[in-house]
Amino acid sequence: MNIQEVLSDKVKEAVKSIFDKELPNVEFQPTRKDFEGDITIVVFPMLRVVKGNPVQIGEQIGAYLEEHVTAVAGFNVIKGFLNIVINDGFYLDFFNSIIATKNYGYVKESDDAVMVEYSSPNTNKPLHLGHIRNNLLGYSVAEILKASGKKVYKTQIINDRGIHICKSMVAWQKFGNGVTPESTGLKGDKLVGNYYVAFDKAYKEQIAELVAKGTEQKVAEKEAPILLEAQEMLLKWESGDEETVALWKTMNGWVYKGFEVTYKNLGVDFDTLYYESDTYLLGKDVVAEGLKKGVFFKKEDGSVWIDLTEDGLDEKIVLRSDGTAVYMTQDIGTAIQRVKDHPDVNGMVYTVGNEQDYHFKVLFLILQKLGFSWSNKLHHLSYGMVDLPSGKMKSREGTVVDADDLMADMTQTAANISEELGKLDDYNEEEKQALYKMIGLGALKYYILKVDPKKRILFDPEESVDFQGNTGPFIQYTYARIQSILRKAESMGIDTANEAKVTALHSKEKELIKQLQLFPVTIQLAADNYSPALIANYTYDLVKEFNSFYQQVSILGETDDAKKALRVQLSKKVSEVIQDAFALLGVSVPERM
Repeated sequence: MNIQEVLSDKVKEAVKSIFDKELPNVEFQPTRKDFEGDITIVVFPMLRVVKGNPVQIGEQIGAYLEEHVTAVAGFNVIKGFLNIVINDGFYLDFFNSIIATKNYGYVKESDDAVMVEYSSPNTNKPLHLGHIRNNLLGYSVAEILKASGKKVYKTQIINDRGIHICKSMVAWQKFGNGVTPESTGLKGDKLVGNYYVAFDKAYKEQIAELVAKGTEQKVAEKEAPILLEAQEMLLKWESGDEETVALWKTMNGWVYKGFEVTYKNLGVDFDTLYYESDTYLLGKDVVAEGLKKGVFFKKEDGSVWIDLTEDGLDEKIVLRSDGTAVYMTQDIGTAIQRVKDHPDVNGMVYTVGNEQDYHFKVLFLILQKLGFSWSNKLHHLSYGMVDLPSGKMKSREGTVVDADDLMADMTQTAANISEELGKLDDYNEEEKQALYKMIGLGALKYYILKVDPKKRILFDPEESVDFQGNTGPFIQYTYARIQSILRKAESMGIDTANEAKVTALHSKEKELIKQLQLFPVTIQLAADNYSPALIANYTYDLVKEFNSFYQQVSILGETDDAKKALRVQLSKKVSEVIQDAFALLGVSVPERM
């Protein structure tokens, strides 16, 4: 139990005993460095319940805690802040209780299941920089929810049908001359993406030709022959034309193999996959049922709508007049299908960019009005765009930064910086390449995940691979430094298996244990807020605290064996928490650097 939990109950008890009032909650903050104390109780919020002078109230509560809580060694009150001094024994007992705990801070999986959707790409082009933030966020949130005690299913819906897919297919038929990923040596997603670009080029040329012959621009855009061919192909696909379906399966198969490579390099995975070609007709029966119940209404042209004006939104179409579905219909049907497929699912997280904020407000509201019990546990993990400083990266068509290219560039950037630092002389080439990739991807992931998901990011590759400051490589380097200490400690025969035998703590040891205490709370907070940034920044704070400890306290040079053993144990526990915290971000840590 951390000190906040211990004190919270006792402060409420004190308020009841002294003032005969019920205090709903207690507000804590770290004690300022210029005051004596380990944790501060903020008195001001209590004035809503207890009337009086905040200093006097603080003095009375402090005296009560000193008398009734063995962990409290003293207190002082500065204005409305009650600073509590906690005795070393409390922190030592806590530390001894976690020394041997594997995955300290993680909670055992419960039956409370949640489904996290992320990635969800189109099968007409490779994954790009936007997909990278999406995948990293979705994967990390899934891992954090798992660590917080939830059962988690990771999923994606693959947008494998529609006019955009047919555009790539038509272009490959016209200009491809039968090429394949094998014959070109290209990843399948890149090959298909090239034909999507080729379609766009041919389409624009045809529009220009039609306009030159006197056709109006808008008419030309609708009547360009290659677009008509793509529309014809979509109709053939929808009617189940064998040749069209066969080509669609072949080209999508190329793309999936390409995606697999990208996902593997990025370090993300999925438990279940959904395909739009299977789900695009879902939801129609739900609309029909909702129409009977009065959730939806029909307009004169036969289209079906829902009126959300009383909820501060507007009217939303769920079925066109010709009976065809819209995206909203599919999303309603897919959500329901997922719960049918996984009956234990009690909530869903959708990792989708912030341009879809309104769509998800409407979707969740519709599912609530349809009466699904799990609909109040739906969350849109909304995130901002990722921008790059111009000229830093190659980009296809000057607009899209390819995910594979970015990962390769990050590995190369890590290699260049590591070579300049010149610390890898005893590594063979294979070890160097593995380390460059670990540093490069760690830099990329940490830089993106340390930012609150809602904020837009300006991603600077050079800045992200800095070995100083709030970066992935700085934290990885600290982890590697601790491993070096532990290897030396082992060769010296220092005993780290038993409980720490010291009776007093150095202030730096105490600060480090206080930081370790916060890890379980941080996991729960990150899960509640769907925010990997809380884990990332916690880890940075822990590493800063360790480096301050490392610089001011002798570890292996300590002459007192009990103190030396404690400091090695502390270093080991810090490294384990770094490793576990980084695992929640999908980042690996090196044994040496």
